[in-house]
This record gives sequence, structure tokens and C-alpha cells, in this order.
Amino acid sequence: MKHLKKLLFTLLIVFTINSLQAQDKNNPWAISLGTNAVDFYPTNHPSILNASGASAGWLDQYFNAEDHYNFSASPLSRIHVGRYIGEGFSLGGALSFNSIDQVGVSSVDELIYIGLDMDIKYNLNNAFGDLKWFDPYVHIGGGYTFIGDDDGAGTLNGGLGFNLWLSEFFGLNVQSNYKHSFDDDRVLPHFQHSLGVIFKFGGIDTDGDGIYDKNDACPEVVGLVAFEGCPDSDSDGIKDSADDCPLVAGLTELNGCPDKDGDGIADKDDACPEVVGTKANNGCPDTDGDGVIDGKDDCPKVKGPKANNGCPDTDGDGILDKDDDCPKEVGVASNKGCPEVVIAEPVPVITVEAAEQLKNYAKTIYFKSGKSTFKTGVSEKLDAIYEIMASFPKANFNIGGHTDSQGGAALNQKLSDKRANAVKDYLVSKGLAVSRLSAYGFGEEHPIDTNKTSLGRSHNRRVEINLVK
Repeated sequence: MKHLKKLLFTLLIVFTINSLQAQDKNNPWAISLGTNAVDFYPTNHPSILNASGASAGWLDQYFNAEDHYNFSASPLSRIHVGRYIGEGFSLGGALSFNSIDQVGVSSVDELIYIGLDMDIKYNLNNAFGDLKWFDPYVHIGGGYTFIGDDDGAGTLNGGLGFNLWLSEFFGLNVQSNYKHSFDDDRVLPHFQHSLGVIFKFGGIDTDGDGIYDKNDACPEVVGLVAFEGCPDSDSDGIKDSADDCPLVAGLTELNGCPDKDGDGIADKDDACPEVVGTKANNGCPDTDGDGVIDGKDDCPKVKGPKANNGCPDTDGDGILDKDDDCPKEVGVASNKGCPEVVIAEPVPVITVEAAEQLKNYAKTIYFKSGKSTFKTGVSEKLDAIYEIMASFPKANFNIGGHTDSQGGAALNQKLSDKRANAVKDYLVSKGLAVSRLSAYGFGEEHPIDTNKTSLGRSHNRRVEINLVK
């Protein structure tokens, strides 16, 4: 008995440091194996007398195991099987064996004891809060008890017990059960105490992945223990619910999506997934940085405007540099971008004096600031130029527009072109054949004076009229 008390106290200390769970819907089955002790003394039955000859009252010497308990000789003398049925209740049945040689304070010839019992248990944690490792319960039920060779009677049972869980599925069971006999001439009312180990099993695993639903964050989808039962379909170490590309293995920093070209842009967002690019171009490269991605750039290594599909036209003659044999000199398409070659007439088509006079008149052509419209009085000069040109019908002329360096080069180029063509258009409107005239703007590229002074800049803002030879 002393050793039993020490064992109980040691087990209690061990179990109090564990935080575990009771039998429930996730572990519906439980089986308990152990030993039992039968006590006839503290039942208030008139046939059970104490040492003074009086009836032993209720629970008198309830814990006096040494004087009153009938201990089973076998460590395995009781088995109980139970199943959880919901709302804290479980239904079970027990089979127990013992040998009776003590009834109250009286010794008797050894009698065989067999108990067949059914019970309904109610887990008190269901009412008062889950204590996890400590699992107290009350129970009520009935059964049939055999004592000796021929005696037996039905009993109404009730009592208390508790489980101390050492792990999620294993623990210690302690129970005290009062059995009230329906025929006390054959079987006296008595207490039956039991001590054993208990196992619970049979948890619900809806998806069959080996993880019970109560521990499964994805109970209806087969998953992995590492992800609490949730799947990782592409095996990239990121569970599907957190993976933006759950069917393709990818990188953690891209939420599970792949990046074939390693440019930091997930393939699903990368317009050029196999070529390193930039976020600004949706993952595509722009080698020359002209705003036209390489895939749409006819000249991917040289900057050019979008209007020319990324190719430059340095001389502005409308012929792209890649097709222009004279990329820095205004030319014509028929001569591969080079200036048109004109064979000189054997006879002069205009006198030196007339040509010089045209140049002087050209110097007097002024435009409104920043515009291609003429200032007042310029039309008279243009009329004089027309008269000279009309007098020499075999002569053809080139009208060139020039600006100073103030303002952007692109704007100056456009302005000079407009001004040269304004002169050409005026002369054509007077009746000069358009085939005799060509007009080009040279922007700020051909200064005749410094652009650092206002006087020099005024000289650079000019129109030149030259004979086409």
C-alpha cells in the first residue's frame, strides 16, 4: 500500500507538468487497462459493521485500503472501452475480475468477483472549461456483478473519475464507482476503485493526409505536416494559400512565382520573361535608352525617336541613318540620302550680278520672333526676288533657313525649316514653278558668326538663296 501511494504521488507530479487534451470528437475511442479494488465497508449497509459493532456509515474509512480493500492479484484485471458521443458525453463498457476475501471487517473464504458494467460519462471540462491535462468526469450506469460460483445481481452504478494525460493519446485513469445492488442478499452494495492506463484513438482525418482535422489548417485538402496540413502543390516551400503561382515552383521573395531571366520581375508580370529587363518596361530591355523597347526598336543599339521606330535621322532629310549614305548631309531618296547631283549647264543660267543681288535681298528677309511669318515690308523684297528668278527661267534655286543657338536644337531645326518653306511658298504663289525651288532648314548647325553676342546671333538668323549647280 505504501508503494502504491508513492506511485500515485509521483505520477501526479509528472502529469501536472503536461498540457494535453481529453477524449473528444477528434479522438472518439478510448480504452483503459488496469487493476481494480473492491470495498464493501463504507456503504451504510446494515450487514456491514465496524469494529464497535455498529453499521459502517457512508464513506466511513473510504481511504482505508489496508483494512478494507480487496485488491486484484493481477495488474490487468479491468478493461474499459468507451466512445465519445458528443457534447461531453461518452458511452462505454467494462469487464473486471477480482478475488474477495474481506467484507467490511470480516474475512471470508476467497470468492471470485466478475463485473460487467455499462456507463455514460460526462466530462466536467465541457461545463467548466478545458484543463487539457486534467480530465475529470462523472459517470452513471448499470451492470451485473457475479460473486462466488452462483451469486449475482444487477447493480446501479455511479461515481467519479479523472484522466491525467501524459501525451495527446496516452494517460493515467483513476476512478471510484459505487455499485448499488438490486438484490443485496446475493450481492452487497460496494465500491469498486480502479487504476490504469488509458489510450485514445480514432481521430477524424477528412482528407486522409495523416493529420487529424483538429490540427489540420486545410482539413479537406491533402497537405503536409510542415504546413499544418495545407498543400504545397509545386513543392517550392511555400504553401498554396500564400503562393501567387501555386502550380509552378518559384522564389520566396516573389511569393512563389518564378523569374527565368533573374531580373526581379515575376514571369507572370514580365512581358519578356527570358530576357533581363526593367520594371519601367514591364520586364523588357531598352538597350539604347530611347524609350523604344528592343523588341520594337529597328535600331536597338542607337537612340532614335519613336516615330522612326527607334532609328535616328541625323540630317532630317526623311531618310533614316541606317539607309542614308550621307547621314549628316541633306539628300534625296533617289540618291540614297545624298544631295542630288546636277550637271552644270554649259551656258550660265544666271548672271553673277543677279545671283549676288539675290543673296543681298535674302539678307533683308525678316520673320516675327519665334515664328515663320514675315515682318512688315518683307513682301516687297520677296517680289523683287521673284522678278529676278522669273528673268532666268533655266536657273533653279535652293532656299536655306538658319537660326541662332538659342532654344532647343529640335525646335530650331523645325523653325528654320518652316521659314525656308515660307519663302518658297511665297515665290510659288507668285507664279514661280515649284520644280525650280528647294527649301531646307538647317537649324543652328551652320552659324556664320558667334552665338555669344546678340549681334552675332542676329547674323546667324538668316535666309540664304543659292543657285543650284
